[in-house]
Amino acid sequence: MRAWMRRLSVMTALATCVCASAAAAALVQCASVRVPVDWQHPDGASTSLAMALLPALDQRERAGNLLMNPGGPGGSGVQVLAFGGIMFGAPELAPLRQHFDIIGFDPRGVGDSGQVACTPSLLHDPHVSMFPSTPAQYDQLVELDRAAGRSCQPAVLLPFVDTISAARDIDAIRAALGERTISWFGVSYGTELGQVYAANFPHRVRAMVLDGAIDHARPVGRDAIDESSAIEHEFIRFAAWCARQTSCALHDHDVPALFDQLNEQAERSAVVATSPHRAVTAEEITQGTYGYLYFPGDWPDLAVALRQAGGVDGSADASALVSRAEFTDPSYGAYRAIGCHDFAPQLSGFADLSARAALVRVAAPHMWRYSEIWDWTSGCAGWPFHALNPPRPIHVSGTPPILVVGNTYDPATPYPWARALAAQIDNSVLLTDTVDGHTGLYNSACARQREVDYLVSGRLPAVALTCTN
Repeated sequence: MRAWMRRLSVMTALATCVCASAAAAALVQCASVRVPVDWQHPDGASTSLAMALLPALDQRERAGNLLMNPGGPGGSGVQVLAFGGIMFGAPELAPLRQHFDIIGFDPRGVGDSGQVACTPSLLHDPHVSMFPSTPAQYDQLVELDRAAGRSCQPAVLLPFVDTISAARDIDAIRAALGERTISWFGVSYGTELGQVYAANFPHRVRAMVLDGAIDHARPVGRDAIDESSAIEHEFIRFAAWCARQTSCALHDHDVPALFDQLNEQAERSAVVATSPHRAVTAEEITQGTYGYLYFPGDWPDLAVALRQAGGVDGSADASALVSRAEFTDPSYGAYRAIGCHDFAPQLSGFADLSARAALVRVAAPHMWRYSEIWDWTSGCAGWPFHALNPPRPIHVSGTPPILVVGNTYDPATPYPWARALAAQIDNSVLLTDTVDGHTGLYNSACARQREVDYLVSGRLPAVALTCTN
């Protein structure tokens, strides 16, 4: 048995998984480790965490293990690793395969670690607006949220799928591997999970990349304004790109005006989709549009989807837009459950929600109908479980240097969040990436190179970095 396999001897299960991607030269090894459901009462019920492990190609120059979280919340590290995913998609990432035993895991409540599953029609009901305009509509939203939470399974796990518990799980994985320290690659939500781990286990960190940074210190109301403003900015940049590119399907159109007209029609139930076979709402159209803004490579498809939804060429069909909406993802239950622990809106009632909505509309005149923070604001208004990890400042000290990465035009995790997160971490270095899209990892060769160089060497310069691509 190879040395890296010996470190798995304390795990409860070990099997060989056939990797689904030819990009992976070796077989992925699957394992699981049991952890307490409630870390405050470790002798009570337990749950199993699923893991996938890929050994370093160069064991003689092995730098250690690299745990990664692809985001979400709700993203499955096991699936990402088994299907090639972020670790094989770009040449800059090749040294990670050489020098690290790469470990993907499913956090509690995600994937094969007790996937949270809820009644879909309760998680998303197109007849119940995320922006209620009357107290009665607000009460209807709260009751829907309460019913959605009560429908979710596994019930024993739901009160404990918070990020603090997940960070404790990571250290259990580290201990099971027999490692003194870990390296961490966290993307989007993975930056919050990484920060919480570093704050609680600073001496267990060898190196850490936090890309697409979340600032968990900000109130949820402030977050909603920040994110809505960033989405609006990226939508306007998409429209400007379309005006410049003759290949854009809406090159000869006023994209913001067409988008507003499409939403006005949707408010009158006049926009249909063949899948789902019904009229779609303006909130669904905006949510789907946001899904395309993540990656500039998807912008041509967004133009086509908007053109189809608007019936520019004849019959209208918004299916391509709705297919990108968050509520269509099978992991939406986990996304909601974890988010309600970490981004509980702490609303005082209808007037409070209305006041926040008014500020969001000012920040995003076109795109105000959806942001991920607003998804949690509305979706957690009546969530039936106590939030274990509401927003609060988290100071990190005692770790080696940590790299925080922020895109200046990121629509999902606004750049000011990266600056704020870096300020909360002693020994951190901020990498500013002047590109469009969500995270440097997914959108910038320069950022990927900086991240990999640091992870392999464990060294960072003392000054801030910039990528201009």
